[in-house]
Amino acid sequence: MGTATADLIGRARAGDGDAFRELTEPYRRELHVHCYRMLGSFQDAEDALQDTLLSAWQGIAAFKERASIRTWLYRIATNRCLDALRSASRRPAVPWDIPQVEPPEPTRLGEAVWLEPFPDVLLESTLGPAARYEQSEAISLAFVTALQVLPARQLAVLILRDVLGFHAGEVADMLDTTVESVTSALKRARAGLQRRLSPSGDGEPPPPPGSPAEQALVARFVRAYGSGDIDALVALLTDDIHLSMPPIPLEYQGRADVARFYATILRQDWTYDFVPTRANGQPALGTYLRGPTGVAHGIGLVVLTLAGDRIRAITRFDAGVLPSFGLPASLPG
Repeated sequence: MGTATADLIGRARAGDGDAFRELTEPYRRELHVHCYRMLGSFQDAEDALQDTLLSAWQGIAAFKERASIRTWLYRIATNRCLDALRSASRRPAVPWDIPQVEPPEPTRLGEAVWLEPFPDVLLESTLGPAARYEQSEAISLAFVTALQVLPARQLAVLILRDVLGFHAGEVADMLDTTVESVTSALKRARAGLQRRLSPSGDGEPPPPPGSPAEQALVARFVRAYGSGDIDALVALLTDDIHLSMPPIPLEYQGRADVARFYATILRQDWTYDFVPTRANGQPALGTYLRGPTGVAHGIGLVVLTLAGDRIRAITRFDAGVLPSFGLPASLPG
């Protein structure tokens, strides 16, 4: 531990709030991402981050310096998230929200309906040298969704070991358990995650973020969606396309079911506006429906998962997530 860090710790222990903020600020973003992976919700992660920093401020006098400040903060954050997972009422599913439009029968009902997207502008790479996942995979919607169905303890162990690269002994210390228990939980968590992330038939990687290929594919989606052209939209999809819309639990799998869904909800006489952004390392679109007054009201955020020159998954979130991306509730006429 450097002299400067030791000085900050000493000042923080004496009640210096500025020293505490200087000590913890470098880790704020990565802790937010960690809480998001644990909880699957941007808002819940913000709450857990605030609880973590408050607990750290209240407990700085007891900091033993056996571990680094970063490891100590991860211990607190992980346990705050485990408390939230144990106690909380997860946000319930909500009913279909488009009046006078009846959706077709879904392929299945989703399990992680409280899922929220994470803005790319707030992402911070935190992967250690022992991490098993690339940064882009470890924040993707598919990965975060798969994490949410793991038991809480397994979820924590897998993130700490395989995503962040902490050693088994460090994780055991964070969770007040044994290395053997961590090893066993990790084995079960890897098996459970693998079942959820089993490779699909179309294994093409997505185009590079921000590349002309990515931009062209998103532009084709915008044109097809905005004009209500179902055939053009379906032509962009992989055979195993997956459509979900948390917190609405309806999910549609495969081209035929997704085509039925869009044939039901898209109207050629409706005018849409789209504002590009990025979520979970993926292209996203703030989506607005223009009303008779000319004002376009936000109706949600669409996140696209790409595979080669096709779209493998479409995740639609409600308008409540727009402020997290700095997007307005409406666009002027």
